[in-house]
Amino acid sequence: MGLTNNDIFKKLRVAHKLRDDEIVKICALVDFKVTKSELGAIFRNENHPKYMECGDQILRNFLNGLIIHLRGPMPEKKSGPHSPNKKR
Repeated sequence: MGLTNNDIFKKLRVAHKLRDDEIVKICALVDFKVTKSELGAIFRNENHPKYMECGDQILRNFLNGLIIHLRGPMPEKKSGPHSPNKKR
């Protein structure tokens, strides 16, 4: 049996030593709102009654936010004289 989104999210949280409030801020970097209580439900044991599966959207937005958090925002592309988008 493979890893679930919840397993991946938990492993990333531990590997980067992130707290719930930091994860909320990371998700906010990509305009995605997640609450601490939602995170608590995602990080619970899957046998717990309040357990929630981590959907693809939550994990995708967290990963995109984590990239910005670690690397910084992408620089703006400048259109120079040799850029492919420049009209001639």
